[in-house]
Amino acid sequence: MASISDSSKQSLLPTFLYSSSPNSFSLDRPLNANNPAFAASQSSKLDAPAPSSSPSFKTRSFMIASPNEPGKKIEMYSPQFYAACTAGGILSCGLTHMAVTPLDLVKCNMQIDPAKYKSISSGFGVLLKEQGFRGFFRGWVPTLLGYSAQGACKFGFYEFFKKYYSDLAGPEYSAKYKTLIYLAGSASAEVIADVALCPFEAVKVRVQTQPGFARGLSDGLPKFVKSEGALGLYKGIVPLWGRQIPYTMMKFASFETIVEMIYKYGIPTPKDQCSKSLQLGISFAGGYVAGVFCAIVSHPADNLVSFLNNAKGATVGDAVKKLGLWGLFTRGLPLRIVMIGTLTGAQWGIYDAFKVFVGLPTTGGVAPAATQLAKA
Repeated sequence: MASISDSSKQSLLPTFLYSSSPNSFSLDRPLNANNPAFAASQSSKLDAPAPSSSPSFKTRSFMIASPNEPGKKIEMYSPQFYAACTAGGILSCGLTHMAVTPLDLVKCNMQIDPAKYKSISSGFGVLLKEQGFRGFFRGWVPTLLGYSAQGACKFGFYEFFKKYYSDLAGPEYSAKYKTLIYLAGSASAEVIADVALCPFEAVKVRVQTQPGFARGLSDGLPKFVKSEGALGLYKGIVPLWGRQIPYTMMKFASFETIVEMIYKYGIPTPKDQCSKSLQLGISFAGGYVAGVFCAIVSHPADNLVSFLNNAKGATVGDAVKKLGLWGLFTRGLPLRIVMIGTLTGAQWGIYDAFKVFVGLPTTGGVAPAATQLAKA
């Protein structure tokens, strides 16, 4: 058998195995213990005078010297990965929803009292006249806390369920039915996320649409519980699921599809060769387009949630009777399209920016997890 050159050995072995550091642990000794030539060479080294005249005794370290390596990245689908996705979800949903509180405030009031809040511009005028500038941010605390909790569950559990369902389907079917995996994963995550959001959403709507009810979460929550009972906080959970589950399914599935199409047909360079700034730009663009679709499919349920949380003892039938089917689908829709489009684009931008910050790849544009593992 032909001998392997030293350079080829070094290309196949970790560098600490052939490190020349004097303080490194040498594997030559145990491997060549019975080799006379090696023993003679080691004896001559021991007979040589010490390079230092210091009388102090220095022990040989057992640490293995190795080359400098870049910082350890988060392993995909590890607990650290899901923790990072959860943190990214908190930032993306909490901050963006809080930022659009004025738009949300006008939208909710247009849904509840269309006679008074006839349009977007007049709605802002009425709020400014009656409540002043501070009135535009009424309910920002329950908005921040509620949507931070929702974002943590939404993004964290989406990544978990997407991987879980991909593994269940196997490499072939996860690639063939990837859109179904996106839909199933996002729906499963949103069921959990809305349980976290619902109490905050109930207080938020009451604070925003009934001036004088409360200043915010700290006094609004006790008042709400006293009036409606603790279970009243979850009175709107079914309409909330009706709004958020279709919204989230559209948000994730359309985003994944749009981003994949952009990389496939619009960008000549493979994703892993694109700059991070370009990838984040694609994330924002894909998120904005997905947000427009989200607003349309979830708007009727959004009207229901606002109506039920504003009126004590109200039912879905009462909402349909008062708003009408056409009003249920269209009242406040243009404003919500602008709000949700911007919101969703910003959420994906922040979420993927955080992933890049911690060393993870951006979302979308690649095959499902099970397919990647099969190819590895």
